[in-house]
Amino acid sequence: MTVVEGSAVNMTCRVEYNDNTSLQWSNPAQQTLFFGDKKALRDNRIELVRATSQELTIRVNDASLSDEGLYTCSLFTMPVKTTKAYLTVLGVPRRPEITGFTRPALEGELVTLTCTTWGSKPAANIRWFRNDKEVQGSKEINATGRSFTVKSSLQFQVDRRDDSVAYTCSVEHVLEVHYTPHLEIQNSQRIPQEGQYFKLECVNKGNPIPEPIQWFKDGGDLPDTDRMITDNGTYRCEASNDLGTGRAEFVLFVYAQVTTPPPSPAPPYPTALTSTLVLTVSPCSPSSLCPSDPNALGQHGPDHALIGGVVAVVVFITLCLIIVLGRYLARHKGTYLTHEAKGAEDAPDADTAIINAEGNHVHAEEKKEYFI
Repeated sequence: MTVVEGSAVNMTCRVEYNDNTSLQWSNPAQQTLFFGDKKALRDNRIELVRATSQELTIRVNDASLSDEGLYTCSLFTMPVKTTKAYLTVLGVPRRPEITGFTRPALEGELVTLTCTTWGSKPAANIRWFRNDKEVQGSKEINATGRSFTVKSSLQFQVDRRDDSVAYTCSVEHVLEVHYTPHLEIQNSQRIPQEGQYFKLECVNKGNPIPEPIQWFKDGGDLPDTDRMITDNGTYRCEASNDLGTGRAEFVLFVYAQVTTPPPSPAPPYPTALTSTLVLTVSPCSPSSLCPSDPNALGQHGPDHALIGGVVAVVVFITLCLIIVLGRYLARHKGTYLTHEAKGAEDAPDADTAIINAEGNHVHAEEKKEYFI
């Protein structure tokens, strides 16, 4: 949060779920400002805006440079939960003053003009102009408590061309904003392959400047590269400042080496503050489990063409067996034909037929049956 000196600022703390436990705001000196709707510090500039079981909002009026710092909102559960907000107070620079001459200057005289401003935070910037053209001067910055006094001097030798020329100094005030770290991991290879050079870069932005970046792997400390069984896993970088902690994660999945590797992308963009992790990537070992690949173009599945070919061959062989079996059964199915003696067709029984048959009973043994 940022406020200009002399202005008012609201600070709000909210919780989603609360079992009627009171919220509390504390100043940078850890003095309680409000506990629920009860005011704890006698400061007429600080007032209550809203107090419920899920929100506590207070207002600081007529903010001064001494109000700057880290404010804490606490929820008194077990354990106590806290969140912090940094209040930045900007000091407005006072109207600049030019000193250095009180009388008309003589041609050839060396003149020094000094422009001074007080009360700026951060330090103001002073610029010099000769009529409408900017000229360079020397700057001096001195800290006075929480604010700064800035002086800029311009020295030159006058001549007749300086007659009636306007020398002007202007004061510029740059806004400074404090915020929690924002981290982003950039990688050197779109599709990392076994044996390739691979780099992870953690880009860190924050004000105040975050503390050194820390790396983690799969929820624990980053092991030595010589001791890692596999490079696959989830890598996380973290950095903190007074306002909080920033994090970024990257899931690495290493592909087997191919004959023609895919093209590598351009080098990562330049960054202000980075941390680099370099790996010579290797795939999963047989004794380790590989994580799923979020960057893969597609997951490997069964070969449907091969399965279809096998099914077709099985169906063809089955049809051939059915045809062969049908032909076999057809060839071994028929009727019995016998050559009976002539004249036996009208006999009432078999004995009579034999007796009446041509050739008599003597030739009965010559009868044969044929199986077709």
